[in-house]
Amino acid sequence: MKIEKNEVKKFLASWTKGVIEIGKAHEEQKNFTEVAINFLNHHYAFEEDDVMFKPTFTSIRLFRNNFDEALSYFIAGSFDEDNGFALKPWAKIELDEEPNIRLIDDCAYAMGLLNFYPLKSEDYSKVVFTFILKKFSNNLKLILHHSSPVPISKLQM
Repeated sequence: MKIEKNEVKKFLASWTKGVIEIGKAHEEQKNFTEVAINFLNHHYAFEEDDVMFKPTFTSIRLFRNNFDEALSYFIAGSFDEDNGFALKPWAKIELDEEPNIRLIDDCAYAMGLLNFYPLKSEDYSKVVFTFILKKFSNNLKLILHHSSPVPISKLQM
């Protein structure tokens, strides 16, 4: 199935909004686990394909290539280092610049820089990402997610 660049941009906006919604549900003492499960089902192809996932802030268990391990990363649970990435909560997540997008065969490759701004803090995290997306039933989903933090120097702040 053909993928358009604007679909990739819409996916990125949906992904960032979804991460924020998990933290918002947690802050409001709503069912954040259900929100996270829906987020993963909507954005990651765990049900349709193999997924390779290297989360941003991991140093012991580096890869989360199944649904339960990914869920643990986003909302905490299975591994000691999982603090609930999406529970921070994030006030906003924005692209630092236009992402690099390549469309090859039935996949979209996206690479860019996201700034994560936590609620109630002026600090932020810079994160580089590489996503490979594939279309399933007319919806783009991640089959590869690799992200890493970028150290922020005093000069950048």
